[in-house]
Amino acid sequence: MMAESLYTSGQYLEMNPTWHIEESPWKVEHIIPMLKRHHLEPKTICEVGCGVGEVLRLLQMQMSDSCTFWGYDISPQAIEMAKERANERLHFKLADIAQEQDAFFDLILVLDVIEHLEDYFTFLREIKPKSRYKLFQIPLEISIQGVLRGKIFVGNRDLYGHLHHFTKETAIRTLEDVGYEVIDYSYAPEVFQTKLARLSRKLLYAVHKDWAVRILGGTRMLVLAENSSYR
Repeated sequence: MMAESLYTSGQYLEMNPTWHIEESPWKVEHIIPMLKRHHLEPKTICEVGCGVGEVLRLLQMQMSDSCTFWGYDISPQAIEMAKERANERLHFKLADIAQEQDAFFDLILVLDVIEHLEDYFTFLREIKPKSRYKLFQIPLEISIQGVLRGKIFVGNRDLYGHLHHFTKETAIRTLEDVGYEVIDYSYAPEVFQTKLARLSRKLLYAVHKDWAVRILGGTRMLVLAENSSYR
């Protein structure tokens, strides 16, 4: 498929040579509080679409020594770079996790992935039985500012391969439609913004967080979900 070839051919690496490694500390800053808030202490963590593996490396540094980490990606270029971070508790595999018949983890991370997939509903169903808990990070690109500017949607499609765009409500409903129970969510304002954008967002956040996201955009949402069959 065309969308998949973007990542397997090396084209994505050419367009994004850092593979967004600079965002990894920011992602971990949001993941750790979510896990602590719900007293989750997973012994096995998998990241689907792990890229170069920096998120997992940073998580390993902050979590229990009894936890083992696995990163999956379909990009040979990304996995080659990720393997430089591998150790006895941090492993990487060039594979589509949906094809891993016996794979099961306490927690699966799906960070900035579903917006890239042509058929994200099938993907969400396929990974559902592979862990009890999932942490999704989803960009909320549909906003008043985004619609008025217009080019953000095509720009993110061309540069980052974003095929789909979400609001908080459509992201949560998508997970629920597939059979996940949404336990909690939090907003994660984009880490790289102008001072004016940060100030505007801070002021509007103080009034109403949902309004700030709907009006200004520039936010991703971290969602903790559980496979409802475990209830």
